[in-house]
This record gives sequence, C-alpha cells and structure tokens, in this order.
Amino acid sequence: MTINALMLSASRVGDSAYLTHTVELIRPLTKPGQHWVFIPYAGVSVSYDEYLTKVKTALATLPISISSIHQFADPKQAIENADGVLVGGGNTFQLLNELYRYDLVHLIREKVQNGMPYVGWSAGSNITGTSIRTTNDMPIVEPPSFTALGILPFQLNPHYTNYQLPGHNGETRAQRLLEFTIVDPLTPVIGIQEGSALWRQGETLTLIGDQTAYLFHGKQQEVEIAANSDLSDYLK
Repeated sequence: MTINALMLSASRVGDSAYLTHTVELIRPLTKPGQHWVFIPYAGVSVSYDEYLTKVKTALATLPISISSIHQFADPKQAIENADGVLVGGGNTFQLLNELYRYDLVHLIREKVQNGMPYVGWSAGSNITGTSIRTTNDMPIVEPPSFTALGILPFQLNPHYTNYQLPGHNGETRAQRLLEFTIVDPLTPVIGIQEGSALWRQGETLTLIGDQTAYLFHGKQQEVEIAANSDLSDYLK
C-alpha cells in the first residue's frame, strides 16, 4: 500500500458552489461502496451536523457513503474502520487541537501511510505538512504541538495569494512566508492557489489544477511553479 492523499487549496474557486470543483479531483481516490469518515473539527462557526450535510450534498455524485467522526462514540475506531478520510476547512489550530485531544494524529498518519485515501481542503490540507506554522489562521486555541500529520515533508500554505488591498499596510503573504524561511531556512513552503491541489501517490507528487504554485525556501522567495508540475523531488 502507498500514500494516496489529495491536498486541495480551498473548497471553492471564485463564485463556484461549495466543493463543486473538487468532485472530479476526489473521484480517482474513491471506489464504489466505500465508507469515508469526515472530520469537521475545523468548523468553529458551523455545527458538525450542518457541516456534514453540506459536505454530503456537495459530494453526492461520488460512489461513497460519508459519515462524520462526531457521530461515533469512539473516534479512533471510526478511523480504523474507514475506507477513506475527508478533512474539512475552517480553523487549523482548532482542527489540530481536536485531533490531539482524541489522540488521532498518529493514527491518521499511520493509516494514510498504509494506503487509506486522504482528502483535505484548506485547514484539512494545512495539517498534512510537517507542522501548521504556515497556516493563515488565527491561533484561537493552543494545540499541544504544532507538529502535524507529515504526509508531506514540507510546509503548505493553502489559499495562497500575494494580493494587497490598496491602502492596507499589513504584511503580504509573501512577506509572512519570508519570515518563516528566515527562521527556518531548511524547510520548503509551497503556496497553492485556490483551484489547485497537490496529489501524492506513493513517491509521486503532482500539482494539479490550472493554477501556478509558489515556492519559498531559504533565499528562494515566491518562485513560480507551473501548473501540473511534478514535485516528487520535494518528497526526498
């Protein structure tokens, strides 16, 4: 068994409906009759039941059934029995904190390394890197550790954009990621724009979608990565 993980930048592209653009990207990871577990822990401002309904409705054309981990008395057993896992967006700090609270970090990492398909978007993608230190989110809670799933051996920054509002004097995203590379020059960061995703299949990593991505690594700042590039070298 090999890793089969899809890291989507976002749940929407522009004005598209929720998860619409993701369905055909997720489909190759699924098989008819599978049961997948959804993890809604990042959803702070929506109830878990509402979040589940939203996801099930959006992904209804996939040949899988979906239930939420909050519906199970034993979250670890839910992961053990799942054919695949979906991890939604929201607040990355809250998501990782809950995964630690239920002792799921090591279990999910192990299951994915042994072939269980993984699909995440936004916060659900952030946690697939080595840590959540390059999330865009506010630290509304303090997880026991920033160490994440490590499905990817580098840092992710979903929703990447370096747009700056006229008259806004705060740091741009590129400036924030520069700060990261100054304090940690050895760890690459890949920023993925909305509409794109990273797909890891074993030791192959591909940027999919029609958007470029951007690399931040040491003195390399905002280096453009062409759409559909092979990024397998970043797994070494």
